[in-house]
Amino acid sequence: MGTKYVKFGVRLLDDLGGVRDLVALAQLAERLGFDTLWYPHDMFRLNSWVLNSAVAQTTSRIELFCRTNVYTTDPAEIATYIATLDDIAQGRASVSIGLHNTDTITWVGMQGSDVLQRVREATDIVRRLLRGEVVAYGGQIYRWTEKAYLRVKPHRADVPILICPVGEAALELSGEIGDGTLPMVTPPASASLIMEPIQRGLRRSQTPGRRFDACAFVWMAISEDRDEARNMLADVVAYFGTYLDPRALGVLGLTVDDLRPAYDRIMARDRAGARAALTPQMLRLGIYGTPDECAQQLEVIVQAGFNHISIGGPLGRTPAEAMRLIAERVIPHFRSTTANV
Repeated sequence: MGTKYVKFGVRLLDDLGGVRDLVALAQLAERLGFDTLWYPHDMFRLNSWVLNSAVAQTTSRIELFCRTNVYTTDPAEIATYIATLDDIAQGRASVSIGLHNTDTITWVGMQGSDVLQRVREATDIVRRLLRGEVVAYGGQIYRWTEKAYLRVKPHRADVPILICPVGEAALELSGEIGDGTLPMVTPPASASLIMEPIQRGLRRSQTPGRRFDACAFVWMAISEDRDEARNMLADVVAYFGTYLDPRALGVLGLTVDDLRPAYDRIMARDRAGARAALTPQMLRLGIYGTPDECAQQLEVIVQAGFNHISIGGPLGRTPAEAMRLIAERVIPHFRSTTANV
């Protein structure tokens, strides 16, 4: 799991701008030297598949990491999408299968009780489709006939498939069957706790020594003004904090219920009230501060064995300014100090 190179990616939420803004930011990310790009794929938000397709045609180096929802998207659609995008991007696309929470799918009348089996089967199916197999499938979730196969030849048969895990069992599954994993490492202090079941899954897998992309999703607010960064992060923690893994929250002595007052205030559009409801301990769920402070807070994640960091959240006063600070002041810290990580 060690690496001589820590990859850095940026996650661009649609809160940061419209479609054209998000595509322009992706182009900027490539120019600044980021390794990877992520758009969230959430219901009722801008569609990440369309955004990635636009970026694939207007960039040449940055890797595109595509998200899916295994409940609202069939493996047949996932396979055809990633095959098409990888061809446009000429081998720069990867796909994730899974969920970061099981709450949002309830909005459309679905439940996540079978998420582990669903992710396991969908991953197997997508891999086999990309390899050109006829996938007559008799699983617990998916039952397909011998007519199930791709009618096109993918650019690559081995597009990396990462598992998007929520909870300890899913983390272990990601190590067992994934080409990588992308858990929320919130708080950063939970990095070792989160890595342990991933490593357990790797040891149990058929190829424990394979190349494995261990990508930590973090929230960051970066600014030369520390108070400004704090307030930006507070808004993200207030909105998303209740969705986090209870085990990870426990590292800071927190529970989901501790975060509900801030969530209730932010949902009532009372930003000041939400910020006031957050304690200093709650703000440790993410990373905030000056560039040097942010780099220091990221070190625990790399030391835990993660070789890829995806930075999202509020980012900064403007996304472009924050991306420049990260590229110029944070990434070089790791490129110069983690040669033997």
